[in-house]
Amino acid sequence: MLTWLSDFSSIFGPLNLFRYITFRTGGATATALFFVFFFGPRIIAALRLKQGKGQPIRDDGPPSHLLTKSGTPTMGGLMILSGVIVSTLLWANLRNHFVWIVLVVTGGFGAIGFYDDLLKVTKQTQKGLSGRRRLALEVAIAITACFAMMKLGTAHTTGLALPTINGFVADLGVFFLAFGSFVIVSAGNAVNLTDGLDGLAIVPVMIAAAAFGIIAYLAGNAVFSTYLGINFVPGAGELAVVCGALIGAGLGFLWFNAPPAQIFMGDTGSLALGGALGTIAVAVKHEIVLAIVGGLFVLETLSVIVQVVSFKLTGKRVFKMAPIHHHFEQLGWSEPQVVVRFWIIAFVLALIGLSTLKLR
Repeated sequence: MLTWLSDFSSIFGPLNLFRYITFRTGGATATALFFVFFFGPRIIAALRLKQGKGQPIRDDGPPSHLLTKSGTPTMGGLMILSGVIVSTLLWANLRNHFVWIVLVVTGGFGAIGFYDDLLKVTKQTQKGLSGRRRLALEVAIAITACFAMMKLGTAHTTGLALPTINGFVADLGVFFLAFGSFVIVSAGNAVNLTDGLDGLAIVPVMIAAAAFGIIAYLAGNAVFSTYLGINFVPGAGELAVVCGALIGAGLGFLWFNAPPAQIFMGDTGSLALGGALGTIAVAVKHEIVLAIVGGLFVLETLSVIVQVVSFKLTGKRVFKMAPIHHHFEQLGWSEPQVVVRFWIIAFVLALIGLSTLKLR
């Protein structure tokens, strides 16, 4: 919204700063950070008052969780979402269709997660919205987002790009709807599975957002994209502002989510953040790179799949507990050890993902 100030740069020169994506990305980060800092305590107090017993804790989880995490309020994703949305509306170019598509998916997935959290809190059970119904809603939102990209984007919107190859390797055509929605829904649920320890999910999300902020800026710049040999996506650079808002809101949330957490993000936050990352990856045509940058989320998801398949086929479990972060807890790692080491893994994977920009 503040981009209109640049129209008056002829009257007051410094207003020309609002033309630049880099300046507005920094502004979005700072705004989201201070928004969550300021309103966070009020939101936590309100949620604690409304929820009473807070988020129900798994009975089969580590015993320490029942003692230390019981009564902690959930739905902290509301803090993140409000910070992201307010900051993005303030600093992004609202005439850019990518911005609105990402915001709609983020808000839609957040609404699904909110309803799921609400059912769990009110019924004090781990069973919220049914898996099929939740998945159907996620797919509907994701397909709508991909359809909007097809209609509003360029001729290459439906193309499939690989990290080590210059240009598109195939035009998916109508199958882009299935591929793109799969990436978005998978990202949302992968982050959701990762959110199991204090601070575990939010830092890798910020790391991934930083990586894709860089990718979005480069992909949306004709000069830089040509130099690097990546596909030029007109308008994609504006998504760097959204990524900045994600980082700022994430930092603010981490202040309250650091061990011992005052609040959990819940499905409200994890589904929304994952959906946002997935949508950004699809928009900038780096869907495969998302699997590298977000490799930690992939690992968490695979651990659950392997555990379920193994138990159904053989009656035996591969891991002591899934997702895999609980496996390491069962091996004797303390919660801070698991969290910090997983952060390191996420950072290394993000560097590997960014390195693919020159492997062409």
